[in-house]
Amino acid sequence: MKKYLIRFSSVHARMLLLLIVAASIGGTELMAQDSAATTPVVKKKSYVKNTFEGNFLIDEQTVMVPIKGTFEFDINHRFGTTDHSFKDLFGLFASANMRLGFSYTPLKDLQVGFGANNFNMQVDFSAKYALLKQTKDNKMPISVTYYGNAAMDTRERNASLNIVTTSDRFSFYNQIIVARKFSEKFSLQASFSDTHFNNVDGYYDGNNIIQPKMQSDNLTFSVGGRYKISPKTSIIVNYDQPLTQNPMDNPHPNLSLGLDMKSSGHDFQVFFGNYGYTIPQNNSVLNQNDFTKGQYVIGFNISRLWNF
Repeated sequence: MKKYLIRFSSVHARMLLLLIVAASIGGTELMAQDSAATTPVVKKKSYVKNTFEGNFLIDEQTVMVPIKGTFEFDINHRFGTTDHSFKDLFGLFASANMRLGFSYTPLKDLQVGFGANNFNMQVDFSAKYALLKQTKDNKMPISVTYYGNAAMDTRERNASLNIVTTSDRFSFYNQIIVARKFSEKFSLQASFSDTHFNNVDGYYDGNNIIQPKMQSDNLTFSVGGRYKISPKTSIIVNYDQPLTQNPMDNPHPNLSLGLDMKSSGHDFQVFFGNYGYTIPQNNSVLNQNDFTKGQYVIGFNISRLWNF
């Protein structure tokens, strides 16, 4: 009887030990499963790509900011107005405005640039930053970008040119751009911009007192879009409406239409519209070309990109 009890107790002890080990393993698995179930899965945001083909939409900036490490070289060219017909071959033989520009993206979503154009021997410095980007899941349905520049008239100081102090040389441009890519073919954007000139042209009133011809600050609303007709070619359109009323020489709105042709390292746009300058503050405030009178200009933008 004693031997039987000892054998029984030994077997019981081994079974008890096996039950404890099994319970321990099962508890660990349950804890692991519970931990996995309660840990949230973080999904990486996926952004919509190529809302537009590049930085330019004819005379306006787009919401696009190149990827970090992109260096870009731009040529912006505007011929004379077409209203003289064959006398100057629709403006091709008339005086033209041209700008050479350089830009670089040193940080994600931030682009800085420099340019020089022949109108008033101006140089400009610019910055562009993507504030919001449209996501593929549509939780962020739009893209929002800020663009701004400061331009300097580098001609010799001369009162007749309205340049008396260094401050007179400067003008500034600030713009908020909102865009949405509706499909692989169609994208649309709208923007509000403010242009500031430190000094503006004046005139003598009836009391022989100098009065400004225009406001120092001018607001403009713009809307534009693109529609792809092939994988590398798009129809592009843009309209700009000045909003500020000036005492004299109110700028005319701009209506433009063209083609955008894209390759792996180039973006080429050819178009006609009635903006004849190559930096936005001049177009927004100084434009006197009237598209209702056929005063269009032929223009083109060429961009070459490198990635470092």
